[in-house]
Amino acid sequence: FCAEAGVQRGVCWMVGGAGAGRVVVGPETGDARPIVPMVAGLDGVHEAAAVGTIFPDDEGAPRLHMHAALGRSGRTVTGCVRLGVEVWELGEVVLLEIEGSSARRRLDPSTGFSVLVPGGGSPAG
Repeated sequence: FCAEAGVQRGVCWMVGGAGAGRVVVGPETGDARPIVPMVAGLDGVHEAAAVGTIFPDDEGAPRLHMHAALGRSGRTVTGCVRLGVEVWELGEVVLLEIEGSSARRRLDPSTGFSVLVPGGGSPAG
């Protein structure tokens, strides 16, 4: 949506339902390199609340970084939705565009993550 609408930078919120999907719930070991993600699958429909940022990558394409809390029957899974989470029935997203910023995502070789860099410079590390 953002690429088609010409939105390069923004913050977004999502509330609604989540169906099938997987979320990254942390690294297996915090000090290990390369970083090995821990993954949790969703077992049925969950209530969802999420927040994310959108900034361009090195090629100028807008990229979403979003974390969600996904709850079902007293159990909550919280993590990054980068592996994919399907919307169940309804997912309301509010997008607030950020203008006048040169921040972008840059690859951090030490972590392998595409990190947000204010001013668009090089990632610290």
